[in-house]
Amino acid sequence: MTQSRIEIEFPGHDGTKLSGLLEVPESKTQAYALFAHCFTCSKNIAAATRISRTLKENGIAVLRFDFTGLGNSDGDFANTNFSSNVQDLLAATEYLREYYQAPALLIGHSLGGAAVLKAALDIPEAVGVVTIGAPFGAEHVMKQFKGQADEIEANGVAEVDLAGRKFTIQKQFLDDLKSQNTNGIAQLKKALLIFHSPVDQTVSINEAEKIYVAAKHPKSFISLDNADHLLSHKEDAAYVADNISAWANRYLTEHNILSSLESDVSAGNVVIDEKNHYFTRKVTTDAHQWIADEPTSVGGSNLGPDPYEHLLAALGTCTSMTIRMYANLKKIPLDDVSVELSHSRAHGEDCKACDDEHQKIDVIDRRISLTGNLSDDDKQKLLVIADKCPVHKTLHNKLLVQSELVNK
Repeated sequence: MTQSRIEIEFPGHDGTKLSGLLEVPESKTQAYALFAHCFTCSKNIAAATRISRTLKENGIAVLRFDFTGLGNSDGDFANTNFSSNVQDLLAATEYLREYYQAPALLIGHSLGGAAVLKAALDIPEAVGVVTIGAPFGAEHVMKQFKGQADEIEANGVAEVDLAGRKFTIQKQFLDDLKSQNTNGIAQLKKALLIFHSPVDQTVSINEAEKIYVAAKHPKSFISLDNADHLLSHKEDAAYVADNISAWANRYLTEHNILSSLESDVSAGNVVIDEKNHYFTRKVTTDAHQWIADEPTSVGGSNLGPDPYEHLLAALGTCTSMTIRMYANLKKIPLDDVSVELSHSRAHGEDCKACDDEHQKIDVIDRRISLTGNLSDDDKQKLLVIADKCPVHKTLHNKLLVQSELVNK
């Protein structure tokens, strides 16, 4: 069963259980993104769902979740505020960092946009921030209280109608909004992409202008002509997602999620560490780091080659290198060598002494393509030398794997 949509739970800023949904690409995952929904919305609002799914199709995994007290997350909304939303975003980041990969992209819709601008300062792995119909400052949301701010100030609490739903707003919520500042926008040091509609009736496009002016380069603005604030129309959400993918590609290409990690692994050793409690693993040598994983069809995140692909890669690369080294040494006019491998299990025909009558043996098919002005004799020499590669010899030798427990 496919695991491209993974329901998750993680502790929020105060330990409260938050409900999230991780959309993972069926093919290679280029990066992870964190999506913050609009004020009083949920992770399942149409815009969040459509944008996440389109990004997934473009190779970007997306975690969207319900803030404390909203949707399927626990907690009391009345006790939350803008600062707690930012802390929930940092909690979601920590979850991704521990079990998958820290988000390289932060995407926020409406007040969620203001929240990701704030949280971005504490997420060093993020290389890009995207806002959609976002206000310049969090205090802008007070305009939605329709004159009840005075009542909240006077009585300490009031019930407010927001988009047809009743929410209890406490004075601490207003106080928190008033305490926020926008100084961090100029300190982002990350690429910024701003989406806004000129006909947005909830958050004026003037707010986008303020964000753009305050931010440093690289920064970009895309107008969402005729779109409403919630991106209710499917084509508007798809347009946003497609543009995010195209824009982010430049920054993600330059971004190596493992580049900041220093290796203390000794030469000749390989260390495998967990990236999550599923199948994603970090592979480290003295000079290189990469990811191993399993396909989404078996519960992995497909962030890297699976173990057998690593095995085939070891034999294939060694074969290719050995053929090239021999051709260069013997001055054989080899223009190019390509090696394709596959693994299967077949019934062993020469296993008469085996206890199990159904004994199978592992079979690796190695298909070698040689191009150049080569004679038949040249080709046969190179084919023979393929079996001389060190990894080939290791696989055919009697191999002993010794395991022991060590304290780290």
